[in-house]
Amino acid sequence: MGTIDTQTWILVAAVLVLAFIALAVWLFYKKKQSHRLQERFGPEYGRTVGELGSRSTAESELKAREKRVELLNIVSLAPPEAARFSQAWEVLQGHFVDNPKGVVVQADQLVRELMQKRGYPMEDFERRAADISVDHPAVVDHYRAAQAIAVRDTRGEADTEELRKAVVHYRVLFDELLEVRPTKQTEVRS
Repeated sequence: MGTIDTQTWILVAAVLVLAFIALAVWLFYKKKQSHRLQERFGPEYGRTVGELGSRSTAESELKAREKRVELLNIVSLAPPEAARFSQAWEVLQGHFVDNPKGVVVQADQLVRELMQKRGYPMEDFERRAADISVDHPAVVDHYRAAQAIAVRDTRGEADTEELRKAVVHYRVLFDELLEVRPTKQTEVRS
C-alpha cells in the first residue's frame, strides 16, 4: 500500500509540474502575442485597448482585423493610375486658398476613391480606419484626425487653420496609401 501512495504522489507531482510548464508556456505565448500586436499596430494598439477597456478584448479585435484584411484583395496601383491620383491631389491642393471647406470634402473623397481602387471596403468610417490600421498603423491616427475635423466642419465648427490641418492629415494618409516614397537625392561629385 505504501508503494501505491508513493506512486500516487509521484503522479500528482508530475501532473502539477506539467500543468505548471503548460501554464508558463501559455503565458509566454500570450506575452509574445501581445508584443507582436503592439509592434504591428503601434499607437493603434493602445487606442484600441483604451476604447475597449481590456487588453484581451482589444487583442481579439486586432487579430480579427488582421484576419479580415488578409481576405481582402489589396492591390498596388499601376504607375499611370498612381500618377493620375497624384495629379488629382495637386489640383485639389491648389484650390485650398480659394475654397478650404470644399478642398477638405474633396480630399476625403479622393482618399476614399484611392482606398476603393486599392481594394479596401467602403463601409462606415470606423471599419475603414480599422482596415487601414492593419497595414498602415502609423497613419491611421492622421485619418481619424482628418475625419474629426471634417465632421466638425459640417457643423460649422472648424476654422481655416483646422481645415488646413485636415488636408495635411489626409495628405499623409494619401501618400501612404499611394505608396509614394520620397527619393533620395544623390550628390554628384566631379
